[in-house]
Amino acid sequence: MAFEPPQRLVKALGETAPEGDEWLEKLPGAVERAVSLRELTVERVQVPGGRSSVVLLVRRPDGTPAVLKLAPRRARPEGEAAALAHWGGLGAVRLLEDDAAAGVLLLERLHPEVSVRSLPEAKALLEAAGTLRRLWVEPPSGHVFETVAERTGRQAAAMAAAAGDADVAVLVAGALTAREELLAGEPEPRLLHGTFRQSKVLAGERLPWLAVGPDPVVGECAFDLARLVRDRVEDLIASPSGASITRRRIKRLAESLEVDQERLRGWTLFRAVESGVRALRVGRPRDGELLLEFAGWL
Repeated sequence: MAFEPPQRLVKALGETAPEGDEWLEKLPGAVERAVSLRELTVERVQVPGGRSSVVLLVRRPDGTPAVLKLAPRRARPEGEAAALAHWGGLGAVRLLEDDAAAGVLLLERLHPEVSVRSLPEAKALLEAAGTLRRLWVEPPSGHVFETVAERTGRQAAAMAAAAGDADVAVLVAGALTAREELLAGEPEPRLLHGTFRQSKVLAGERLPWLAVGPDPVVGECAFDLARLVRDRVEDLIASPSGASITRRRIKRLAESLEVDQERLRGWTLFRAVESGVRALRVGRPRDGELLLEFAGWL
């Protein structure tokens, strides 16, 4: 079969990997092998697709629709497979089959063009939050998932390297301080989605909405919820009342999911600054500036 990786994926991987990335070079062959081994019929490649994997809409030999996902090692497909298996379809897409060591997952087919972002903002937040609540379960015994402390430790080191830039130094310092304080009094840990936002919640058949694409991590629930606070950040920045809308959103989400409001604000600050600094570092200045302006409201 003829195959070309989506340009969004090529561009995203180019931000973090050297030109001529080995995984991208081998991807057409990997797709061919994964399809042939499972006797799948490919309908199409999902575009624009994600920034860390390629998704193909396929049918199994019995005609059942499914999704074939291939991801590089740095996208941690083993963690995604383990989390999906642990959730067992409760709040998240079902894992049908995996060869995570090869970065290949076969997943339940949802409706990839319909996410909760298609809903009005208030309804979208409500549905997304309800989906997220289902995922917050005890991690499996003896799990090998990364912890929030470990993940943010790596991120904090990269952020500290940017602290010499006067334009972001104050925000970086505030975010790093917030992280230290939050980790010092972390509540009971749960298995978290890790990269949850509205676009990660798709329409399904078993349930109206199901989460996809986790990068699982174990830690407190406020960390997971923090990314949802800044959803549609471009609209928030464009609004003259964006700062007050953000504060109300933090309060509403914290109350509805029984998360401490100040802890949610702290993790929202850390994650926004981390994302903003990283966007600047990889050459996405507009995204970086939006995120750092948002962080300034916190």
